[in-house]
Amino acid sequence: MNGPSEEGAAAQKSLVEHPSLDDAAEKRRQYVAANRDRIREMNRLWRSEHLDRARELNRDSMRRAAARRHREAEVRARGRERAERWRVEHPERRRESQQRWVEENREKVREYYNRYYEAHRDEVNARAAARRDADPERTKQITRQWAERNKERRAELQRNRRSDPKIYQSELEANAAARRLKRSLSRAGLPPKRIHVATAAERRANEREADAYFNDPSRLEHVRQFTVFAESLTQHMLKNGPRMREFAEAYVETRARMGLPPIPVENIVYARAVEIVAERMRRVDLLTGRDVAATVRSTKAEVRRIERQQQFDGLVKTVVVQVHRNSARYGVDAEMENQARAHQGKPRAPIDSLVAMLAMQEVLGEVPTSLLTIEDARSAARIVGLRISMSRTTRPNLVDNLVHRRIFRELTGG
Repeated sequence: MNGPSEEGAAAQKSLVEHPSLDDAAEKRRQYVAANRDRIREMNRLWRSEHLDRARELNRDSMRRAAARRHREAEVRARGRERAERWRVEHPERRRESQQRWVEENREKVREYYNRYYEAHRDEVNARAAARRDADPERTKQITRQWAERNKERRAELQRNRRSDPKIYQSELEANAAARRLKRSLSRAGLPPKRIHVATAAERRANEREADAYFNDPSRLEHVRQFTVFAESLTQHMLKNGPRMREFAEAYVETRARMGLPPIPVENIVYARAVEIVAERMRRVDLLTGRDVAATVRSTKAEVRRIERQQQFDGLVKTVVVQVHRNSARYGVDAEMENQARAHQGKPRAPIDSLVAMLAMQEVLGEVPTSLLTIEDARSAARIVGLRISMSRTTRPNLVDNLVHRRIFRELTGG
């Protein structure tokens, strides 16, 4: 039987012969750090001498690593499944656990929220705006409830805003202008001004529609087709409008004789014009019914404006020619008109204005004036009077110039 001294010596010998694992690992790290190049060279030599064995070991290592990853993935999946089953089976406990964690970690939750908001500010604001836009009535109700609950806070915000002198002065001026407008409309017997204040949701919807419209890749071609179609339709109506109206009127009369319901002549004219112009154009595939209707409306307005201007110019030109042809007679008639006005106690009128009025009365039945108004006729008379005055002032100057030139030629012998 061994004594205590022998047992202690054996234990010391065991410690010396078998050092701890930590010491062995430390020595190995030191050796590797001191002999990296030597170890790398030895590994290279061994691999070159035992290439098949090295590849086999590498395959075994990769298989073990893949199996280990697969096992870890299965363990994680089973853990997720267990957690999901537990959440489904214990919703109340899950909710209580979440609430308890939130109550215990308020600062951490606030930090998480602020960090996420700083990184995703636009996305958070967009989602909040989308929620408000999805139910505008509920949003209005929440806003009213907040205003009722926070009257003092709202008043404080308003006071802070109006503390700026410029903002306060601009609000006073706007309110005063609104009151003046209201009083003016009331005195004139007109209804008060009605303004539809667009909400933030409506403004965002309008912006989305505008972005979708202007960012459409086919918009340029669409606008080009619309512009060309409108110009072509206007030119076609200016060139062939009267002839097409004659055909349309005959067609309407034929329908009336056959007992068919009447159709407006303009509808027939523009329907046929649209058909002709669309057949002549190279591309109209992007035009919609609304585009065609808008084009027809603009063409009607443009054709009417051009025809009205043509009638106005024709009236002025005809009256001027009439005055030049019968200036002596119109002068006598104008003088007689002034004498009659004097007998009636009325002031004398300018001779040029009377001449223009008399000439216009004679030519009104000879030129087309179906699109002209009384104001147009008065404007034409004023223009004719101005032209008559200018012709009378420039004609003596022309005569004087001719006389001076003749005298100069006689004196110089030219």
